[in-house]
Amino acid sequence: MPLPSPDIDREPLHTRSIRVNSFQRADGQWDIEAELIDTKAYDFPRRDESTHHAGRPVHHMHLRVTIDDTFTITAAVAAYDAAPYDGDCSCITPAYEQLVGMNLLRNFRQAVKDRFLRTKGCTHLTELSYVLPTVAVQTMANRRRKERDISASQPGKRPFQLEGCHALRLNGPVAERYYPEWYVAPESEAACK
Repeated sequence: MPLPSPDIDREPLHTRSIRVNSFQRADGQWDIEAELIDTKAYDFPRRDESTHHAGRPVHHMHLRVTIDDTFTITAAVAAYDAAPYDGDCSCITPAYEQLVGMNLLRNFRQAVKDRFLRTKGCTHLTELSYVLPTVAVQTMANRRRKERDISASQPGKRPFQLEGCHALRLNGPVAERYYPEWYVAPESEAACK
């Protein structure tokens, strides 16, 4: 269901698009490729006195990480197609190789924030990296589904997704309906059902 139409006239100003694709590699690992594009809906003057035209990217960055089956990053590369300060921005790309060794499911966002804080990184590449953990989980969904089928014969192991979000809380209707063995009756009424 889309957002309701606004009740006041508006003028578009800025669009940020984030797109992420994932791939299974022939070597048994996975690539996750993220892209961020910022555009303005108006022309504006650049510092060099040229004009930046509406719709042309102000920021256009790419980040690819390779992960193993434990969600640990084994390779990382960053690239720029557009940045407001051109080479002064893009010269930070080698720093993002420092993502190697980080685990997407173990305090990843905080580790990235600590490592690439302020002048140690690019605000936009760092922000782009924050989408990687949830995309990695979606990337592995089919594999996890197969593992779940195998582990169905191993009772007692709670499915990894439970308690991962509001809908999958143990005291909610989804757990009650699909994971009754893990369901815990709520102490009070939930905000939404």
